Amino acid sequence: MEESHQPYQAHSETPLPDSDSNLVYPPKPPAEEPKSRSAILLRSMTSLALYLAIGFFFFRNNWTLLIALTGIVIFHELGHFFAMKFYNYQDLGIFFIPLVGAYASGKKHEVSQLQSAIILLAGPVPGIVVGVALYYLAPHLSNDSSQIYLLSRIAWIMIFINLFNLLPVYPLDGGQLIHRLFLDGSHIIGQIFIIISAGLMIWFALYGMQKPFYPLLILPLYMLTRLVYDIQFDKLTQKVEAEGIDLNTSYEELSDEKYWKIRNILIRVHSSFRNIPETPPYEYSHKEEQIKTLMQNILQRTLLQDLSVVGKILIILVWLVCFAVPALIGIGFNFF
Repeated sequence: MEESHQPYQAHSETPLPDSDSNLVYPPKPPAEEPKSRSAILLRSMTSLALYLAIGFFFFRNNWTLLIALTGIVIFHELGHFFAMKFYNYQDLGIFFIPLVGAYASGKKHEVSQLQSAIILLAGPVPGIVVGVALYYLAPHLSNDSSQIYLLSRIAWIMIFINLFNLLPVYPLDGGQLIHRLFLDGSHIIGQIFIIISAGLMIWFALYGMQKPFYPLLILPLYMLTRLVYDIQFDKLTQKVEAEGIDLNTSYEELSDEKYWKIRNILIRVHSSFRNIPETPPYEYSHKEEQIKTLMQNILQRTLLQDLSVVGKILIILVWLVCFAVPALIGIGFNFF
């Protein structure tokens, strides 16, 4: 770990003037290079292999269902993936969580409300459309009643999984959509929403199915852990902003002077860095990479509020229409 940070120490002996007005600050550590496609692909394929390996253990008596579920999940995440790619997100990848599902991941400093809504709907809506089409086409694709039943069942699984993802429960697509459209401006209400979502997810994992499905508890555990982290993170951000530093910028645009000023604040208030002396003198630490990562995280992403009230209503209407699909195609939740 320490060896990888040695290049930063090349400036540690540089003498600097005492007057802030004449300071020539050492350069901040370089921003992380975008991850290579091969590295992201390797991580995706490794998570998929683990997902299938654990799935085969639990579904060893019904491999057909596992393959169908995996195909549906991949199709769903590819919708998110290609929408994010269209909007120029970086470090794109799809990563699988055994027995739970998968998620598409990407980075972008400037986040558009409209783009986010389209990305969130790009997973479940195509899945529902294809599921409906397959349901109606199944009788015409085969003369074998067992095959027709299998195709119809796969179609309904596809519809059901994508509808489940549209429920207004965080971190499902529907919960993220509601959060992005209405709750991003209020941290407290957003946090309450996440706590309620975690409670509902725990209830569903324990009592929402014929028997408890404990792997699903991974999601609320992650949500609550992330919530605690976010609350601490917000306090840290407030301390930095209280020093008069504007965090509404990217790491690449951050000046060397602001880097060292923010660095001092992080060292003062973050328990992991309290053994690191503040500057001056301007010396890099063996924990510089961790400091840089935390600093990149507190630099706020720009959220473009580019959806009018009419736009939000239209998106909500699309969201609601999806839930009318079972009634429209004349199929109930007791299909199985």
